[in-house]
Amino acid sequence: MTTATKDLKRLAEEASVELADATAAEALAWTAETFGDRFIVAANMQDAVLVDLAVRAKPNVDVLFLETGYHFAETIGTRDAVEVTYPSIRIVNAEAEQSVADQEAEFGPLNRTDPTRCCFLRKVVPLRKTLANYDAWVTGVRRVDAPTRANTPTVQWDDRNNLVKVNPIAPWTDEEFRAYIDSHGILENPLVGEGYLSIGCAPCTAKPLPGEDARSGRWAGLAKTECGLHG
Repeated sequence: MTTATKDLKRLAEEASVELADATAAEALAWTAETFGDRFIVAANMQDAVLVDLAVRAKPNVDVLFLETGYHFAETIGTRDAVEVTYPSIRIVNAEAEQSVADQEAEFGPLNRTDPTRCCFLRKVVPLRKTLANYDAWVTGVRRVDAPTRANTPTVQWDDRNNLVKVNPIAPWTDEEFRAYIDSHGILENPLVGEGYLSIGCAPCTAKPLPGEDARSGRWAGLAKTECGLHG
């Protein structure tokens, strides 16, 4: 571990305590002040909540979108609409080394035969390469998303990617999240209105069953619950 990495890790550990009860605005203000142009905001384009919060701290913030090649058309449309609505941001489209066609020609339909490997090739690897250019990243992970995310802190050290990870809306309830969308007129993927409560790649996303958590529609019928980005 380099000296710079050790310093970032120490910073994350200190901020984890100091910002444990910070509001989303406070966490993002700290991020912008601490990292300047060296942080990026991850957006899956299910909605623009995180982008809207981030631009209040840094209007020209970089926004990361994992362009897997398997997205719903509505998700791509939401990404494009976000770019128009927030013209000062820079959307960074992280793509896999292989096109979908080339990957399927070599390995077949991995999204059906080996979704974990598919996620690794089309999400994890492009994410790592993109994050290598930054000192911190901001995510929209919330504790209520799924049991695997129940203990998500506001700030943490990301061992997988060797940088600081900020989760400003980690403590938000579904009611608080919905209230922010409604009160600020936030862009939202039209699929949400159709019952898709956690939107990923089209082949691996279904509507959750009544009473199930939002992410239960991801890789439905499999033991898989995360794509490898957060857990």
